[in-house]
Amino acid sequence: MTRSFLLASALTAVLSVPALAQDADQVVATVNGQEITLGQMIVMKQSIQDPAMAGMPAPALWDMMLDQLVRQTAVADAAADTAGVRAQLELQRRNTLASATVAQIAEAEPTDAEVQASYDRLFQDAGSVTEYNAAHILVETEEEATALKAEVEGGADFGDVAEANSTGPSGPNRGDLGWFSADQMVAPFAEAVAGMEPGQISDPVQTEFGWHVIRLNETRLREAPPLAEVRDQITQMVLREKVEAEIARLVAEAEVQKTEGVDPALLDRADLLEAN
Repeated sequence: MTRSFLLASALTAVLSVPALAQDADQVVATVNGQEITLGQMIVMKQSIQDPAMAGMPAPALWDMMLDQLVRQTAVADAAADTAGVRAQLELQRRNTLASATVAQIAEAEPTDAEVQASYDRLFQDAGSVTEYNAAHILVETEEEATALKAEVEGGADFGDVAEANSTGPSGPNRGDLGWFSADQMVAPFAEAVAGMEPGQISDPVQTEFGWHVIRLNETRLREAPPLAEVRDQITQMVLREKVEAEIARLVAEAEVQKTEGVDPALLDRADLLEAN
């Protein structure tokens, strides 16, 4: 028998061995009749967070994970099938399926038209919103406010007067309120500022917090940010809205029947989970 014949026979024997199916349901081991599948191995690998383990050679990682799954399956097979175990398994099953559904919904990237529509909806009025930069002095009585206004109009520095007399939290900051829009302030304060010119000092204005003397520093129109600058945030917002809308649709179409008369106090009956 020649060497070439032996090599040819060996090659034929190797090629005649059927290849294992490369799908997630491929069984890689059984423990007491319980199957461990390739899919379970892949999911386990995806959950590895230790870089040292993730960087192991594939054969060593395979053996280590399979040994772990064999041990886990053997131990799990000895567990008592109680009501608590069944409840946990069902909750985990539903959570996994729900997460898979949400991931599937979120796979489709929003179109340019969807992003543009959301951007327009958020910022269509941004150019018409006036913002104000102002400072104020807050005191308890109108008399105090009138006297402090006269002091400022007599030449005293507004910031110095505010720091020395204002009872509000902005007092230590020389009364500075920074930039704000009218809807961020209580109505009497907002109305007073809206009627002022930059550099003007208001008459005393009463609000629920006390009496204010206001100095308007500047006004500006709030500009909408360029779409390119906020595209990522808008895209994420559209995705969230799509997911929430689809969840709402699925819940609305689900046939839901709630059992009446179950005592809520039973939530504390942990002993019920021990039943077989």
